[in-house]
Amino acid sequence: MIFDIHTHCFPDTLAPRAIGKLAFASGGLMPYTDGTLSSLDALMHAQGVDAFAVQNIATNPRQMKKVNDFAASIQCDHIYPFGSVHPDAPDALEELERIAAMGMRGIKLHPDYQDFFVDDPKLFPLYKKASQLGLVILFHAGEDFGYRAPFHCTPRRLAAALGHIDTPVIAAHWGGACMGEEVLQYLCGLPLYFDLSFGYGTKPRAQALDIIEKHGTRRLLFGSDCPWHTPEMELRLIDTLELSQTEREDIFWNNAARMLGFSGEGTL
Repeated sequence: MIFDIHTHCFPDTLAPRAIGKLAFASGGLMPYTDGTLSSLDALMHAQGVDAFAVQNIATNPRQMKKVNDFAASIQCDHIYPFGSVHPDAPDALEELERIAAMGMRGIKLHPDYQDFFVDDPKLFPLYKKASQLGLVILFHAGEDFGYRAPFHCTPRRLAAALGHIDTPVIAAHWGGACMGEEVLQYLCGLPLYFDLSFGYGTKPRAQALDIIEKHGTRRLLFGSDCPWHTPEMELRLIDTLELSQTEREDIFWNNAARMLGFSGEGTL
C-alpha cells in the first residue's frame, strides 16, 4: 500500500490560473495534472497510490478561510487534506482551532510563499497552538524554484525552530530541497520526519543513501509533490536505494499511518 503525503490541487475554477502561475514562476516546470482534484485523484489511482494528503497553502491572510473551506470539502476516506494558516492573519490561532474542528490532521506552511523565517519568534505562538491541538506541521524546506535566496526554511533554521514545536514536524523534499549537505549536518537524527517528494532527478543517489543511513527509515514519508512530479518518478529513485521490505513498507505507508492516526499496516 502507498500513501503520498505531498500533493497539491486547487478548486476547479482556480486551477488553470494557479497551475499556470506556479509553472511560470518555477521556470516552466511541466505539471502532470490540470490542477484539479479529479485529475489528481485519477493520476494517484492509476499509479498505485491508495491514499494521499493534499497540501494547501494560504498565501495571504485574506484567502486563509477559503483555502481551509476548500480543504475541508475534499476530505474523504482516502484523501487527507492539510489546512493552512497565514502567520500575518490576526485570527491565525482561531483558524487553527477551526482546522482541527473540521477534522484535518495537519497544516502546511511555506516560509517562502508566506514570507517568514521558520525560526522567527513571531511564529512561536502559532507553533504552540498547533502543538496543543495535535496538528502535524509540514514545512516546505530548502530552496524553492520560484524564489531567490535567502530561503526561509534552511535546515539550520528549522533545527533551531524545533525546540518550540511539540507536534510531529515534516520537512519536505528530503529535509531541504537542494540542501542535502546541510540536512545531514543539522537535521538528520533529530525528531522530525522528512518527506521524499521531488527527489527524482534532484537528489543524488549517494546523498539519499547518506540521509537514510543517518536519519533512519522510520521517519521518512513517501511523497511526490504532484502535479510537479508523479509517484512513479519518485519510485524510480527509491527503487535504487536497496531498502528492505520492512523499510519500504514503513516509508510507503506505516510511518504516515502512525503519524496521522489511520489504521492498517501497509503490505506491498
